[in-house]
Amino acid sequence: MHVLYSTSPDQIPALTSDDLRRRFLVEDLFADDQVRAVYSHGDRVVLAGAAPVNGPLSLPTFPELRADHFFERREGGIINVGGPGSVTVDGESYALAHGSCLYVGRGAQDLEFASDGTDPARYYIFSAPAHTTFPTTLVEAGAGTVRELGDQSTSNRRTLNQYIHENGVRSCQIVMGVTTLHSGSMWNTMPAHTHDRRMEAYLYFDLPEEARVVHLMGEPTETRHLIVGNQQAVISPSWSIHSGVGSASYSFVWAMAGENQSFDDMDHVAITELR
Repeated sequence: MHVLYSTSPDQIPALTSDDLRRRFLVEDLFADDQVRAVYSHGDRVVLAGAAPVNGPLSLPTFPELRADHFFERREGGIINVGGPGSVTVDGESYALAHGSCLYVGRGAQDLEFASDGTDPARYYIFSAPAHTTFPTTLVEAGAGTVRELGDQSTSNRRTLNQYIHENGVRSCQIVMGVTTLHSGSMWNTMPAHTHDRRMEAYLYFDLPEEARVVHLMGEPTETRHLIVGNQQAVISPSWSIHSGVGSASYSFVWAMAGENQSFDDMDHVAITELR
């Protein structure tokens, strides 16, 4: 498990591109037959990737968590960004197709990730501390609360699926879903916004191997960019915008944790105000 410490916004102007990438971009979350994880001191979230290829993988109890098992004091959302597979939670198996979401409640002890067939599954796990327990729940791809956003004329036509949220699958603090850009649209989350009460992480996927997303981050008056590839994640502190434009259409998992679960509690920033 790699540990990332908090960064103050007044440090951003002095950081190089490599500095930004080390602090906010997770480039190598997925590796065949491994479970890799990053612990962020921003709201103490964990981002993890499980890539079972030659056999099932168990979720480790990382020593940095000081716990008897991963979900002893945590909850998590799991989204499959690869081929079909299944996740077994304390003996109960859940089939996860591409884009499906599994919420795992606090107290779950044994998790195992498996692939079905020759196209391996890739499981993205977003976890946050939890102080109460909600039941483990599966949501099939596209079966959450659906919002149609943007317009083709502004290149940001997109379908947003809310899976874990206050009016859907219940959690202690996680809010999570998937947004898919329509063909010919490249912009996400524009106009941009911040939300001081929640951090957020984006995992970009279904992006062609030769394509990239230019992800915008930073305070609205001091923006910077990260060049992001397929199945790479960006950690966005509460003070930072999180928006991007791709060289091709793509999808991304968005996941938030903090003191409130109101999806629309955000401070919008017009593009004319960005610097």
